[in-house]
Amino acid sequence: MNPSPVPETAVPGLDPVAALRWRRHPRSESPWLHEEVATRMAERLQWFREQPASWLHWEPVAGGLRAHRNLRGLLAEARCFVAAERLQDALEATRENAGPAWNPLKWGRDKGAQPADAQTRVRMVWANMLLHMEPRPQTLIQRWNAHIETNGFLMFSCLGPDSLRELRPVYARHGWPAPAHAFTDMHDWGDMLVHSGFAEPVMDMERITLSYSGAEPLLKELGELGRNLSTDRFPACRSRAWRERLCEAIEAELPRAPDGRLLLTFEVIYGHAFKPVPRVALGPSTTVPVDDMRAMLRNPRR
Repeated sequence: MNPSPVPETAVPGLDPVAALRWRRHPRSESPWLHEEVATRMAERLQWFREQPASWLHWEPVAGGLRAHRNLRGLLAEARCFVAAERLQDALEATRENAGPAWNPLKWGRDKGAQPADAQTRVRMVWANMLLHMEPRPQTLIQRWNAHIETNGFLMFSCLGPDSLRELRPVYARHGWPAPAHAFTDMHDWGDMLVHSGFAEPVMDMERITLSYSGAEPLLKELGELGRNLSTDRFPACRSRAWRERLCEAIEAELPRAPDGRLLLTFEVIYGHAFKPVPRVALGPSTTVPVDDMRAMLRNPRR
């Protein structure tokens, strides 16, 4: 059976109120880094013998609108659903252009994803670059598990603890709070997947080093990728003079490429896991949901 929800406190050092504000922040474009990570994650779909007949894109605007279109092409016959904090915005952003009405390739095909509800069940949940900004990640993983059919699977990515490793010591040397909350290690994500009812988790990571012409474009991109959700962050907005000191420190202390550009590392974690056939501990009286019983009676996945 699906695991029973367990009470979960917020990740230590991550402000849940700030995280909620960021999730609800209106956006019309996806960060280019998220799009790049989604492209690399999509290459892992070839590892699966059967492509999903249905899938759910969790927060597609943050995760990647171009990636959404690419997945719609790769999984052309699959039913597609969307779940998002700003659901109507996400549905509009993922709606396909109908094109000429006479185009027979478009006949009979819906023009966008469908909204997911509590009863939606799919073969795959796709969640790109989200978990590192989630204050209660195991609760979210359990929600994903509930949306996945037996023998279906989850694919996700997020930032790992080596992200911003060049920037954190700059803040520390100047006595400033960290530029971001601490990110979770991939082995801990694997443990959370198992505790949330998934099986056979596969985790891997890569480090992507980006270069910038200066401190201002670097900070601008960080602002597009997310917010500092640390509970120890500055309690109020900083002055223009502090911003100038920050830029001077970054220019002086961040490592540089041979061409003089500033370097900043992002550790990207990729994971996938299956939802196994339910196991029920039998007793004198056992209650089993009908869907779980049906799954147990089918040929189990080996």
